[in-house]
Amino acid sequence: MIEVDPESFELMVATALDSLPPEFSDLMKNVAVLVEHGPGPRGLLGLYEGIPLTNRTTNYAGVLPDRITIYRLAICAICQTEADVVDQVRRTVIHEVGHYFGISDDRLRELGW
Repeated sequence: MIEVDPESFELMVATALDSLPPEFSDLMKNVAVLVEHGPGPRGLLGLYEGIPLTNRTTNYAGVLPDRITIYRLAICAICQTEADVVDQVRRTVIHEVGHYFGISDDRLRELGW
């Protein structure tokens, strides 16, 4: 386990989001990315909550933003170095963004995320 201060962790999440290819980041609308500094639900490093882009219809309007939550303590608990945390944050952000785009857990695992 490694301890990463909240501000540094939030910067890691922002950097991971900034590293997304423009063809994906430009499509991300009405989604908030949050950092939870507690451990989060058991077994989860991140969580997507909302209506995946592929499931939205013409009736999708006036709704609260979808949420992607990244759990700082859960990620730090499985990492040994700060470099491990940076890598795991990026992997977790990409995984949860994949859910936003409607990609299942099984398919994300097949793709290595």
